[in-house]
Amino acid sequence: MMFPGWRAKLWDSGIHDARLLACFIDDPEKVTSEQMDSWADDFDSWDICDQACTSLFDLTPFVWEKIFQWSKNEKEFVKRGAFSLIAGLAVHDKKSDDKKFGELFPIIIRESNDDRNYVKKAVNWALRNIGKRNNVLNKKAIETAKNILKIDSKTARWIANDAIRELTSEKVLKRFEKKA
Repeated sequence: MMFPGWRAKLWDSGIHDARLLACFIDDPEKVTSEQMDSWADDFDSWDICDQACTSLFDLTPFVWEKIFQWSKNEKEFVKRGAFSLIAGLAVHDKKSDDKKFGELFPIIIRESNDDRNYVKKAVNWALRNIGKRNNVLNKKAIETAKNILKIDSKTARWIANDAIRELTSEKVLKRFEKKA
């Protein structure tokens, strides 16, 4: 689907580096829901997906809606996009409260048994980034990881164990002490 403007022409070229550039220079205030869906359907690599989601799409008013929508999509990089959005929001969104991020834990749990490499790494990334926002979300992310450990899945165990390792690390815990 073609969107007007030279930024869209970069994306529509299909050239990897041109698409990366489009992610960096497009204006999040001008991005539409339709554009997000169209570009997500074009995702064909982890770096294009992550740059679109953490440099552009996480700054749009449609970001929360897309998380819930894309997390159910069976296309590997579209689903990864949902969790890249979460990872980006956890860092960039300073206005949303803990409750809003808490609503994402059920999605993380639900998708924690997707064994596709690019999805499982993004699920893990999303969980870790939420858990690094603050002490309250850290505790909830660790609790979520412990619930994921109960799922009979090698992928779920990897996601949970890796998240617990980072979220209980001295480095992360010291960050919360500095903020207190």
